[in-house]
Amino acid sequence: MVEPDPKKQEEKMEYNPDEHSLQCPKCGHGMEEVIYDDIVIDRCTHCVGLWFDADEAYDLKSKPGSEAVDTGDPGEGQKWDSRVDINCPRCGKKMEKTADPKQIHIWYESCSDHGMFMDAGEFTDFKQESLLDFFRGLIKGKRSRVAP
Repeated sequence: MVEPDPKKQEEKMEYNPDEHSLQCPKCGHGMEEVIYDDIVIDRCTHCVGLWFDADEAYDLKSKPGSEAVDTGDPGEGQKWDSRVDINCPRCGKKMEKTADPKQIHIWYESCSDHGMFMDAGEFTDFKQESLLDFFRGLIKGKRSRVAP
């Protein structure tokens, strides 16, 4: 069995506009398009965060099995919560820090004109609403909001 070359993997992750659909607003690496059913989203090749244009997150949430697009480790995704001053990958405008109104423990960044970015594991959690969300919100606390 041939082991992958770590240097080549790192090169693949670096943002190249000829190879990647967008540049990740969190880590700066390249994002690749991922299609589920008829919805195309962008997933980072490094931090595995997800970019959703317009209402794609809500459209995808209603599709059975769509959590399969969220392939990242939620623990790793939480580490990116501290990186909050990010710019929209579409327009470059500073994104608003926000939380899901029903699940306040899910923190994401949004651009009112273009969409939202969720860290690894957040879409899976977003899709699976439950009574435990109330307690998760108490543990994590509220997120301070910043105007774009």
